[in-house]
Amino acid sequence: MKNYIYLTTPPEALIASMLPPKEFGNYLSRGTKNRNRGEAIFFQIDPYQIGNMIDLNYVESRCKPKPDGSPKNSVYLSVYRVLERVPLSAFMNLYLTTENGHTLLLKKMHYNKSREIKPRVHLYQELCPVTPLVASTLPPSVFLRKLTDGSTPVMLPKLFFVNLKLGELAENPVRGSAENLPYHNIGHLRDCLELLENGEDTEMKTVLRFFYGSLLFRTIEDGFFLGGADGMIFYPYPELLELEMINYDFFRSI
Repeated sequence: MKNYIYLTTPPEALIASMLPPKEFGNYLSRGTKNRNRGEAIFFQIDPYQIGNMIDLNYVESRCKPKPDGSPKNSVYLSVYRVLERVPLSAFMNLYLTTENGHTLLLKKMHYNKSREIKPRVHLYQELCPVTPLVASTLPPSVFLRKLTDGSTPVMLPKLFFVNLKLGELAENPVRGSAENLPYHNIGHLRDCLELLENGEDTEMKTVLRFFYGSLLFRTIEDGFFLGGADGMIFYPYPELLELEMINYDFFRSI
């Protein structure tokens, strides 16, 4: 059996497993006896590019079949400051798993910065290493650079975040319809977006300080972003009509 290395977030952890991605996602979301229910987000990591972080001999010694022949589900390798220590080149596919155990594969691709919309406001859910929900007038690539290049007192070594839908609020925070937006406290969200639109002396506004561990996959606008001063990776998320065709089980679960 093959061994895999995964980086889960949130919570942030580096995990070895004998389970391939779909089975690992099901294990994370439902547990070994299907008594758990929760979404999961994780990367597959190239083990040969993180030799300074893990002992491959240790992984081989711990990731062995159980006495009944079933695969080893997980061996925790690190739970502290994992994201910042893994080089961008080691990140492979990103996987999203619903609370019902259905997993969607997202492949990384080149991000076309020239297509970024400006000055439209955006809603970013930061996922690692910090987790606030932030409204911003900055497009994704500029938002990432601003928080990781050391140009401000608030500086992160790397950041993993997702761009969320705002619908009509992106163009008209005050009067735009929020009918299809399942966010809590829409009134507060409108206030934050209005401040940004009115040219207040800020490019970012914190909407919620804490992420409570449940990302509504149907609210994803265009995809996930990962990077730092050394570059950026983009994982595009399909539109709902495309998603229905490529992974119907996942589509039905969100």
